[in-house]
Amino acid sequence: MRSMMWIGIVLVLLGVAGLVIQNVKFTETKKVLDVGPLQVNAEEQHSLPIPTIAGVVAVLAGLTLVFVSQRRA
Repeated sequence: MRSMMWIGIVLVLLGVAGLVIQNVKFTETKKVLDVGPLQVNAEEQHSLPIPTIAGVVAVLAGLTLVFVSQRRA
């Protein structure tokens, strides 16, 4: 039951992080042209939105796991 409590705590922390950080941004480098010694690269920035409902569900599921593990102990 101890592992279920730790999984719940991790879910709560990830859910709170998902609510605070609403977009994850990253840069992707693509090779545009590769002719002999000549290389041309392009960088594209992407933004991955984290839905609010996902954060709320993670927090609620984590709290449920923590409380259930406390009752069984």
